[in-house]
Amino acid sequence: MTAARPSPANPAPRPRKVARPPALDESAPRAPTASRLLKEQGILTEAENQFAQFGFEGASLESIAAAIGISRHNLLYYFPSKEALYQRVLDDVLTQWLAGMEDLSHSDDPQQALRRYIRAKLHYSRTRPQGAKVFTKEVIAGAPRYGTAITERVAPLLKTEVRTFERWAREGRIAKVNFTHLMFIIWSVTQAYAEQEAQFALLLGKPALTERDYEKAEELIVRMVLSALAPDAVA
Repeated sequence: MTAARPSPANPAPRPRKVARPPALDESAPRAPTASRLLKEQGILTEAENQFAQFGFEGASLESIAAAIGISRHNLLYYFPSKEALYQRVLDDVLTQWLAGMEDLSHSDDPQQALRRYIRAKLHYSRTRPQGAKVFTKEVIAGAPRYGTAITERVAPLLKTEVRTFERWAREGRIAKVNFTHLMFIIWSVTQAYAEQEAQFALLLGKPALTERDYEKAEELIVRMVLSALAPDAVA
């Protein structure tokens, strides 16, 4: 039996079109590899140490690269300039700091929120003192390279915190004080345990502050703040 020949009444079947996979978007950014992220973190850690010790002007890409065993040219593959590296260090420091501010604003228990916030700030000073020192050096210099970021990122969260405090005061849960300056005071006293850790340890006759020293500081700072905010306190 022979197959029927195609004719106008019996046309040959058309070949099926095979769907092609969607074309890859070559312009889409690729996720960084694990090895690249690891290398970047090593550079950032050493940069943070050297910016804390020598400041922006005193630190150099050559010294940062040499400390981690790479060339200046290789470092520039990850960060195109000293300014870019400095900005990234400060970005990381500020991001960690602001996370605690956001938690404070989302809480509905003034005492517990302030305890957690003060504890987090002291923990940051204890575990990442170099980052705190870099930030302080920049601010003391007038924030010439990071002022815009501080204004744009910190000011909105500070306003949110102040509104949260004002709501608690209206509800009679805390005394009404100048809440902006309250936050300035908390920042200053907790930051001091990073900036002046060596002096505090020296005066305590220790090579370094211990975890218990930070716990004692936390207990006292919390007590002072909550006393000032007690509903029957004098404003």
